[in-house]
Amino acid sequence: MTKTMLAENPAQSREAFEDRIRLPDFPCVGAKSALANGRLVVRHARDLLSAWNDLEIHDALLEWADRDDPPSAFRSLAVIFDGPRDLSEAEFEQAMWQRLQSLADKDAWRGLPYDESVGADPTKPDFSLSFGGQAFFVVGLHPHASRPARRFDQPILVFNLHNQFEWLRAEGRYERMREAILSRDLDLAGSINPMLARHGEDSEARQYSGRVVGEDWECPFRDPRA
Repeated sequence: MTKTMLAENPAQSREAFEDRIRLPDFPCVGAKSALANGRLVVRHARDLLSAWNDLEIHDALLEWADRDDPPSAFRSLAVIFDGPRDLSEAEFEQAMWQRLQSLADKDAWRGLPYDESVGADPTKPDFSLSFGGQAFFVVGLHPHASRPARRFDQPILVFNLHNQFEWLRAEGRYERMREAILSRDLDLAGSINPMLARHGEDSEARQYSGRVVGEDWECPFRDPRA
């Protein structure tokens, strides 16, 4: 796979991320669709280890949740962080959950409800994050990800609305899309990501960082509204 150049400014970061998605072997067809249809929005933040931009990120999530787009309009909100770029998989996972915890705390502090279609307990199969009353699934990317599909030169958190996946299920398209992603990921990495699971079969919290975790893994996240 062609390695993206290190971006030196927000515009370069966005372009490098979009170029990464456009690569023929990039497996996530949902991201490709969102980008092709102009529904991939990128925001920038300073440091994955810092709360500096958390209010701005949370505001962007509230705006994203409040948009009146139908679930069929597949869209993603990506937050690209300047760094750090030297985190191990475990360190990235820890930093990711620190940011998600901070965002969830702000959602609760602002008195916003948890999406009733999902659960707030990360140990349960129905778990999903909730911002602005809408459930979100998160995909983490970073330079030292073991899965090639999760590898990028800067830390990124991609927020996807959960109702998009439910719409795919209702339309009978979810399994076809899932099989396409699995097949493309197999071609890219030589193996299928062992952490992938359908919503309702296992907690999706195990999938967010991209790191392979064992059965004894404990999610460091606790929503105040749980």
